Amino acid sequence: MDKLTVFIALTGCAVLLQAGVLLAMYLTMRRSSERMEALAAEVKGKVLPTVEQVQEMLTIMRPRVEVIVENVEGAAKVIRGQVERVDATVNDVMDRARLQIIRGDELLTRTLDRVEQTSEVVQKTVVSPVRQLSGLMQGITAGLEFLFAGLGRKNGRSRGERRPVPQDEMFI
Repeated sequence: MDKLTVFIALTGCAVLLQAGVLLAMYLTMRRSSERMEALAAEVKGKVLPTVEQVQEMLTIMRPRVEVIVENVEGAAKVIRGQVERVDATVNDVMDRARLQIIRGDELLTRTLDRVEQTSEVVQKTVVSPVRQLSGLMQGITAGLEFLFAGLGRKNGRSRGERRPVPQDEMFI
């Protein structure tokens, strides 16, 4: 046998083997394709009606959703305006409260100053003269006691004996 015949035989075997592999690949692809077609038909049968229902629902619901969105936007605008008004009112109330607190503080300060001034005036006009009058009265009392003590000596009392006067303790 010559080399060419062996080479042609080997090449023929390789071609047959390759044809067998290609045939097996074709059959496997055909079975897979059939399965995929069955699966696609099942998906079309089950999923497409659901998708159509969802589309119909969205078509029906869209106007309602748009109305809801518009209502929410309107409510948000109204709420925003009300919050701004409340904020302005609260700021106004706070400003007025601050002013009233300042006025109250000034009033209290003026009142305390006047009480202090009045206390000083009372001290100067009432307490000092009363103390002076009290001192004067004590002096007169002491003078009268001395005078009466001199008369009492004549009546039998000794010169060194002196009657205690309760105002002596208060004399300043």
